[in-house]
Amino acid sequence: MKVIVAEHFGICFGVRDAIAQAQALAREAPLTILGQLVHNPIVREQLRAQGVLEKASDDALQTSRVMITAHGTSDKRREALNKKALVVADGTCPLVRYAHEQLKRLVQAGYFPVVIGLANHVEVRGLVGDFADAFVINESADIRNLPARSRYGIISQTTQPIDRVRALVGDIARAHPSAEIRFADTVCKPTKDRQLALKKLIKVAEVIVVVGGRQSNNTRQLVETCRAAGKRTLHVERPEELQPEWFRGVRLVGLTGGTSTLPETVEAVRQRLEEFHD
Repeated sequence: MKVIVAEHFGICFGVRDAIAQAQALAREAPLTILGQLVHNPIVREQLRAQGVLEKASDDALQTSRVMITAHGTSDKRREALNKKALVVADGTCPLVRYAHEQLKRLVQAGYFPVVIGLANHVEVRGLVGDFADAFVINESADIRNLPARSRYGIISQTTQPIDRVRALVGDIARAHPSAEIRFADTVCKPTKDRQLALKKLIKVAEVIVVVGGRQSNNTRQLVETCRAAGKRTLHVERPEELQPEWFRGVRLVGLTGGTSTLPETVEAVRQRLEEFHD
């Protein structure tokens, strides 16, 4: 059985830098990460082993030094943290920060803020957190509840597939034909690269294995892209999840990983796959 690895896969620079930052800070003083630094259980286990604490709430913190996750947060929350006299380190991905900047510019220009993405995702909560009336759209059905406005300023969660985002922007325009629409493309390049590389892989592989955290939005989007194309797809977090019987009769497997998946995890999955023989 042959294994083909996608041209672009795995950890992006934003995640890589956030992990390195957390590790460096933890060597200096006790550190609490405010949420999951990245949505990958292996990374979280490694950080815990290095003494890094993780807290879902901003209250009752055990350390005076805290870190904002790679997904970013609102200015309102940053101000609240600073008022607690905490030392706040910021692990926000620069491309998430760019999305924040684009949304602010749209609002300052008089556009009603719309974010395409998952309303309960930490990145999206941060994006809309400074705007009382921002609206989140995840699917076409959500558009019927979009408040009527004359001008819509639209951005996206950085890990959404760009084709899906553009389709929803078109749906908004058709639902509100008299409104002025301004769309700022904030889907990050690593997400676009991995989606495009995956589409090439889908054309040649019989089965696709996607490696990444089950809570990771960009990893789940890779899985959805495969399944939407009718391709048999397996989503795993660790190499030991793979079973040889899943690949009986398979000659060519495609392999990719989400933007929070460590390269050594993808390599371990590749090695395990190559141990399987029909």
